[in-house]
Amino acid sequence: MNAPFASRLYAIPQALPLDSGQALEAAQIAYETYGDLNADKSNAILICHALTGDQYVASEHPITGKPGWWERMVGPGKPIDTDRYFVICGNVIGSCMGSTGPASISPDGQPYAMRFPVITIRDMVRGLVALLDGLGIERLHAVVGGSMGGMQALSLAANWPERAARVLVIASTARHSAQNIAFHEVGRQAIMADPAWADGDYYASDARPDNGLAVARMAAHITYLSEEGLTEKFGRRLQDRDAKSFGFDADFQVESYLRYQGSGFTQRFDANSYLYITRAMDYFDLAEEHGGKLADAFADSRARFCLVSFDTDWLYPTAESRHIVHALNATGAKVSFVELSAPHGHDSFLLEHEQLDRVVKGFVE
Repeated sequence: MNAPFASRLYAIPQALPLDSGQALEAAQIAYETYGDLNADKSNAILICHALTGDQYVASEHPITGKPGWWERMVGPGKPIDTDRYFVICGNVIGSCMGSTGPASISPDGQPYAMRFPVITIRDMVRGLVALLDGLGIERLHAVVGGSMGGMQALSLAANWPERAARVLVIASTARHSAQNIAFHEVGRQAIMADPAWADGDYYASDARPDNGLAVARMAAHITYLSEEGLTEKFGRRLQDRDAKSFGFDADFQVESYLRYQGSGFTQRFDANSYLYITRAMDYFDLAEEHGGKLADAFADSRARFCLVSFDTDWLYPTAESRHIVHALNATGAKVSFVELSAPHGHDSFLLEHEQLDRVVKGFVE
């Protein structure tokens, strides 16, 4: 699940320092680009992906064959217009689509597995900044991210304030709540309870902890949706039957849907990567990184900010975005904020939404 699926690889020429105090040697970033970089390299937009995303933002996924995860947003004539902008999307370190992660081969010739160092959101951004350096891009026209991608966008704005002129954060937060951490822990425990996990050393085995990873995906996927959306889509309707089975098969459509989501996810994602990336998200607390006051995180930023939330998102509710906006206001930053109405919960940023399209297009121009 690594290099063979990456169309482009950037080898970071120096050791990548990590928040843990360790350093990652010979790290590489897998990335995709769309559009053309102009002569003065001023039209670059960095898109940061979410937990289960990857670099294939607007191109066919090499494993699933499905369209890119934000193909509706990125492309010629689309809100992020690749006729005008040079779009970059890099797979974060710790992931499993070409960038260095737990499945990668370590300097001793064996997969890192659980010897891979624990990483943070800021470490992920360090890897992306190294990629920008390699591409010779000193200042981005914009950095854009939803969910965990929004965390990366905020981290870049806070820790590398000169690197982006615009910062667009969608359905995200400045720190993980206790509830967020709790859901992630359920997922991690499901993976580690799978006998095939084998303390993370399963790469040489035919058995993978797919059952545990599927359950982790099912639990997380519930948090991406809304009660209204689930009721509208499934209600209590039965799946391919006229009566309850009085057993434990998937009687209800919603059960069948979650099983499908879990099973499909195991085909394209690594269980150890899921452990590491969810831990990085749980550690994320931008205020804590900057002395306990969120406003201080943005004290040196001169970027324009735009925050977008959705009214049915209970994973990162609107109050989380408002908290960031208030911190930005305290620093005198140029910031706009909009709460959009959508029935689909947290996942709304990935789905068709004309108002979101207008916001994105208007802000990046």
